[in-house]
Amino acid sequence: QGKILEKTGLCSQITFGRYVRQGRKLGVDPKLFIQDLQFNIVPVRVYQPKATSDGRRRGIIFFHGGGWVFGSLDTYEKVCRYISRESESVVVSVQYRLAPEHKYPAAYEDCLNATIHFMKNTEHYGVDPANVIVCGDSAGGNLAAAVSQTLAGRSDLPRLRAQILIYPGLQALDFNLPSYQQNRGVPLLFRERAAFFALQYLNGDALHMQEVLEGSHIPPDMRLKYRKWVSPDNIPEKFKVRGVKPLRPTDFIAEVYETVKRFCEPNLCPLLAEDAVVQQLPESFILTCEYDVLRDDGLLYKKRLEDNGVRVTWYHLEDGFHGIISLYDYCGFSFPAGKRGLDSVVNFLKSL
Repeated sequence: QGKILEKTGLCSQITFGRYVRQGRKLGVDPKLFIQDLQFNIVPVRVYQPKATSDGRRRGIIFFHGGGWVFGSLDTYEKVCRYISRESESVVVSVQYRLAPEHKYPAAYEDCLNATIHFMKNTEHYGVDPANVIVCGDSAGGNLAAAVSQTLAGRSDLPRLRAQILIYPGLQALDFNLPSYQQNRGVPLLFRERAAFFALQYLNGDALHMQEVLEGSHIPPDMRLKYRKWVSPDNIPEKFKVRGVKPLRPTDFIAEVYETVKRFCEPNLCPLLAEDAVVQQLPESFILTCEYDVLRDDGLLYKKRLEDNGVRVTWYHLEDGFHGIISLYDYCGFSFPAGKRGLDSVVNFLKSL
């Protein structure tokens, strides 16, 4: 529908997509105090349990998904309320700037600035400064991973307690990993859309999408350098049994690389961070879905974290698809797998 409207000149695909996904503000929650604030000029929504607490609560900074292009505080209202209520935590949902109007690193900077502000002011929200967690789904998982890496080396702030990455997108080097091949046409995230969103975030347009999908955008020497981290060889065999075929390398196109070379920056593609950074990361929770083009990004990062001595809790939804968590209680219905995934996040939080 968005493509049709764009071709007729009525509105862009992105405008239509935002309209469809905008969500709506809900009424009062009997168990939560909810307020809209600004952290370092970044709009946030804070959810605080009304029940009394014996001590300071854990604090969760939440970054919503939507390909860096869609999503809002209202879109994830039910998810954030559920996490806050069920884990009895203070949740801060961050409204970072969206692409293509605001290109990389705008979203990352907003998430980082909001997180630092919260960590410096936890006492105002009854939060234990040693128990702050970053959390996000999809593009939000990318942002949570990038923020976690940036803060890992900071000595002027408390150490993050954990990071929760829900089917995160963590690299843009290889759009032909097994999960991309297997799930290329599975809703809610098609293979082409994954590249489209990454390019919108990086450059504010989707030029050279075909070359990026084919892998012509990365120099051979760089591809070789990162192969130790981004390779089907690092994915367990059981995830490669259906519909995977080896692809012949495509010719490198230098002009395309010049337009997308920032894909090699860890703040944009956290899977490419050096081991020295990864070793400092906090305890991690990674959720993956079988029917998701981004499944292998999560599996590859899980291996990197474990190889570097970081404790990882992994939850895999065999019957899950990309975006399933965001559909919790959506228009009055929920997917059982999505509810299980959300509860796995809550259980992890309670274990900290």
